[in-house]
Amino acid sequence: MLERIKKDPVLFISGILAVVSCFFVPPDKEYPGYIDFRVLAILFCMMLVVSELVILGVFDKLTNKLLSKVHSSRMVSLILVWMSFFMGMVLTNDVTLVTLVPFAIALMKSFDDRKTLTFTLILMTVATNLGSMQTPIGNPQNIYLYTHYNMEIGSFMLMMLPYSLCSLILVTIAVFVLCKDMKIEHREEKAKENIPGIKIVVCILLFLLSLLVVLRMMHYLIIFALVASIMVLMDPKAFKGVDYTLLITFVFFFVFVGNMGRIEVVYEAISSIVEKSPTLTAIASSQVISNVPAALLLSAFTDNGSALVIGTNLGGLGTLIASMASLITYKFHAALPKAKTKSVSYIGAFTVVNIIFLAILLGVYFIFR
Repeated sequence: MLERIKKDPVLFISGILAVVSCFFVPPDKEYPGYIDFRVLAILFCMMLVVSELVILGVFDKLTNKLLSKVHSSRMVSLILVWMSFFMGMVLTNDVTLVTLVPFAIALMKSFDDRKTLTFTLILMTVATNLGSMQTPIGNPQNIYLYTHYNMEIGSFMLMMLPYSLCSLILVTIAVFVLCKDMKIEHREEKAKENIPGIKIVVCILLFLLSLLVVLRMMHYLIIFALVASIMVLMDPKAFKGVDYTLLITFVFFFVFVGNMGRIEVVYEAISSIVEKSPTLTAIASSQVISNVPAALLLSAFTDNGSALVIGTNLGGLGTLIASMASLITYKFHAALPKAKTKSVSYIGAFTVVNIIFLAILLGVYFIFR
């Protein structure tokens, strides 16, 4: 446990903040009320189901099928970016990147163009972070804010639609501007054959049941027990794919935020800042502590949930840590062998692309607010 905390900076910082806050507000009977067990249950169930689908090779097979007839590097980049955008809406941004980035690297290597590979990975990351903002289940902060503020799914999706449509147009244009077009024969990657149909059906049903919890049509404890029990019997290995670090980070921040809300001086100071412009505050905070912790922290100081949803989602653009999912792609890219030819700096290119996207979407925000 200690090793895991040391390896994950956000987990480490959230743990320190939680412990320090306990000195100002000693543990008492109100502590259990800090933790939103419903959010944790939803995250756990969805990650568990998606983990099993990854093990089964479902996403590899679907991706291979989509790309099997494409022979242009730019079209491959475009399909990967579009897949990242739309998969992020239902699989969460981090799961989408863990699933698609290794495949994208293996596929793009055949084009022998490190610059196009780098920009493809950057745009896949941006597309995933932006696509995931359209739905309440697209990323962890959306699941939390949607639940915390008791939002309606229709109004949530309608609110984010202008930003999503603009984002899809932007990433499409960016592919044509930044990714080179090369014509070569595509060699199809082999995916796992003979995927058990019954297991896929069970996973889909469990995923749909988890969605019922999001829509407040089923109690989270019932679905949590059902999903966990079925997966224990069907494939215990799926539990290894659950991001327990994220769940523990949520618990730490629940404790920290709960304690900060009970310190009157801190509460009044942060509330006065947040209420002036919750959206811009959320964007700025995300650049430093990332958007999930920003959502957890700021939600204790404002009733304007819509502003936080927009702010933390747009705030996922910018720095490398603005959305922790972005670190997934960075780690994969950093593990690549050094390019023999001159290549662009990943962090430099990532930052420039993200700032441009953020500036444009901020313009959309000022138009629609």
